[in-house]
Amino acid sequence: MLPEPDLGSSWVAREGKGHSEPPRQAGRQPDRADSGHAQRRPRRGQPGGLTDRFSSAAARPSRPAPPSPPAGPQAAGACAVPRVPCSGRPAPAATAASTRPSGSLTGSSSTHEFQAETRKLLDIVARSLYSEKEVFIRELISNGSDALEKLRHKLMSEGKDLPELEIHLETDSKKGTLTIQDTGIGMTREELLSNLGTIARSGSKAFLDMLQNQAEASSKIIGQFGVGFYSSFMVADRVEVFSQLAAPGSPGYCWCSDGSGTFELSEASGVQAGTKIVLHLKKECMEFASEDRVRGEQLGLAALWMMEPKDIGDWQHKEFYRFIAQSYDEPRYILHYKTDAPLNIRSIFYVPEMKPSMFDVSRELGSSVALYSRKVLILTKATEILPKWLRFLKGVVDSEDIPLNLSRELLQESTLIRKLRDVLQQRLIKFFIEQSKKDPEKYAKFFEDFGLFMREGIVTIAEQEVKEEIAKLLRYESSTLPPGQLTSLSEYASRMPAGSRNIYYLCAPNRHLAEHSPYYEAMKKKDAEVLFCYEQFDELTLLHLRQFDKKKLMSVETDIVVDHYKEEKFEEHRPAEECLSSQDAEDLLAWMRNALGSRVATIKVTPRLDVHPAMITVLEMGAARHFLRMQQLAKTSEERAQMLQPTLEINTGHVLIKKLNQLRLKQPELAHMLLDQIYDNAMIAAGLNDDPRPMVNRLNDLLAKVLEKH
Repeated sequence: MLPEPDLGSSWVAREGKGHSEPPRQAGRQPDRADSGHAQRRPRRGQPGGLTDRFSSAAARPSRPAPPSPPAGPQAAGACAVPRVPCSGRPAPAATAASTRPSGSLTGSSSTHEFQAETRKLLDIVARSLYSEKEVFIRELISNGSDALEKLRHKLMSEGKDLPELEIHLETDSKKGTLTIQDTGIGMTREELLSNLGTIARSGSKAFLDMLQNQAEASSKIIGQFGVGFYSSFMVADRVEVFSQLAAPGSPGYCWCSDGSGTFELSEASGVQAGTKIVLHLKKECMEFASEDRVRGEQLGLAALWMMEPKDIGDWQHKEFYRFIAQSYDEPRYILHYKTDAPLNIRSIFYVPEMKPSMFDVSRELGSSVALYSRKVLILTKATEILPKWLRFLKGVVDSEDIPLNLSRELLQESTLIRKLRDVLQQRLIKFFIEQSKKDPEKYAKFFEDFGLFMREGIVTIAEQEVKEEIAKLLRYESSTLPPGQLTSLSEYASRMPAGSRNIYYLCAPNRHLAEHSPYYEAMKKKDAEVLFCYEQFDELTLLHLRQFDKKKLMSVETDIVVDHYKEEKFEEHRPAEECLSSQDAEDLLAWMRNALGSRVATIKVTPRLDVHPAMITVLEMGAARHFLRMQQLAKTSEERAQMLQPTLEINTGHVLIKKLNQLRLKQPELAHMLLDQIYDNAMIAAGLNDDPRPMVNRLNDLLAKVLEKH
């Protein structure tokens, strides 16, 4: 299971706005701008998260310790790592929240009014923009990240050393406050007025009208400083902002508002360079003043999906996978997918090494892949980002095309998300096909463990084109290949003779039963390749698939019935003396019809059997089997026959049929017992009788009859 949203995930995934510098890659040598500074930068980390709906690493003692990284440069992102100790937890003195000056007001204060349009914007942002209150922390951490990035960029461009770049969280349950403080660029008085006094730097009526068209407009302004900040008023009835520009001699200021219509701006002393936001929480939101609700821990995890694949070590993938999957195993497959068309996508997907349990398979869960936009966490469990049949995957998807305020409701309705889901599904199918060619044995094991998900995809997805794409991942044994060797539908189609239109398959518990099935025996006369399907849901899967590459998927049982309706003739190749005469056969058929009664619709002679005495044929045998299993109906032979209308085809050259013809005249009672057993055997071979227990007594009687002569 992917952990719930982390504060660190919200921050660590985002660079400062206005900077296009990519994340620093693991193992990359510092360039000129980095020289002399890279060693001073802490490793990029992920601050802890909310442990109720949001979970933190600190609250998960069961998470395995990540493997020790090899010696060498640490993986790092675009800006320095914030360390986020939480009040009351052990922390170095340099980072303890209690050592941070809180600032005190000096000089006169000025009161400013929000514009009417701005008040409307504030109401929309605070009440309508987000579907979950927890996102306010995501936004405040993101703003702090931007401030750190701006300071880092400024100092590095000036060739100066980097200070400790950090973000701190402090909770105070007695005072009912939550404090978030960064050591970033800070703000001047004018910037406080501009950034916090006017939402998105626009108070125009036109902008308000645009914002109210939320699906389009909010994605354009949510990332701008000010809008995300105002999400804090969802949980706070008063917000204080202490800020000082990170420049020698700069004064400190305090911005304060209750979000109603005005804010105060005052000069303050004792303010540390950077920005400190103090949220005075509403009564109904006091949970965010609890350390148990908000916790922090430094984690050495980079945003791997933004890095170049060649720069990521195996140990980093293992560490990252274990964190997001909350598992002890290692990834079996890794797909690092990046593209700019048709959508901007940066993603990493992992296939677990551990085989899923039937409980995991049967649960109605969506994808546990995390969704980011511009490296800002949107959802840790974006259930709509992948189709359900791919829910076994773990990973991260980041797309700049996704609006940052995307709620779960919008996620389900978004055309953009559907397009993203289709692109990812297509790429993942392509990846698995590539892996099957690269290492067939490894893929065979993967299909054995996860094949049920693929079958589910074919059964549940409506589009035939998508069904056939997923079907490329299916693997079966074949009558023309050695036992244990698997083949795909594509490979089967490539071996088909010119003019062939059907892909034949036979469902059986194992190869031995398949090869000794009366239906496979009947197919041998066609000299056609047959796929052997052993899993419980193979038949249902192929029934839903219907066709592949313009070729019809047909079970061998159905093909036999189709041949019958086409009146295809199969010449008897055995000498006449080895079979019953035409007259004897007609008499036997009449007797059998009378004896079996309503249990069969028709009885006829077939020349397609050599080894078996008889077989049952039903139109759409696979569908009939599935229907019987699902409905739990037709408990008696008569009820079953009434539904199925089966045909009993007999082999008049078989010793049992010839002996039956003799016994019907000499020992009618024994003949009836033998006929019932032949019929039940045929029904069992057809998979239409799942409970053979009622015929045990008859078998005992038949054995006793046989032993009477000895």
